[in-house]
Amino acid sequence: MNTSTDRIEKQILLKAPRSRVWRALSNAEEFGTWFGMNLAGQQFIAGQAVQANLTYPGYEHLVIDLLIERVEPEHHLSWRWHPAAIDAALDYSSEPTTLVVFELTELEAGTLLRVVESGFDRIPATRRDEAFRMNSGGWDHQLVNIEKHVAKG
Repeated sequence: MNTSTDRIEKQILLKAPRSRVWRALSNAEEFGTWFGMNLAGQQFIAGQAVQANLTYPGYEHLVIDLLIERVEPEHHLSWRWHPAAIDAALDYSSEPTTLVVFELTELEAGTLLRVVESGFDRIPATRRDEAFRMNSGGWDHQLVNIEKHVAKG
């Protein structure tokens, strides 16, 4: 069991080829489909930022900023963002970000997808625990979403 307060670690074995899982992660528009963001017309390019509105009912007014860190085809995708930045009245831009890393490993049974989000210990204490709790549950939900998405082909 992960007891760190600084990082969330999740993984899932997806019954799909690594190339299919990679496309679901690295194609921004496809990523948005299962993740719940409108990323129409955008691309994940290392060193570039993207913005997207959430598509979850009741949260469509929220804009999420991602700064893409690394893109290594079929192996690694990472970005920085402000975790649990869901209060439209707050400006999170001066807060530290967390780093989200997706790593793919090809196995005989499919593709192991590992997600690690780190840097929570740097988030302001007033919202650190809530951000960690929300994102931990969020990653559980998102792993189910990508599993269903890649199962469709």
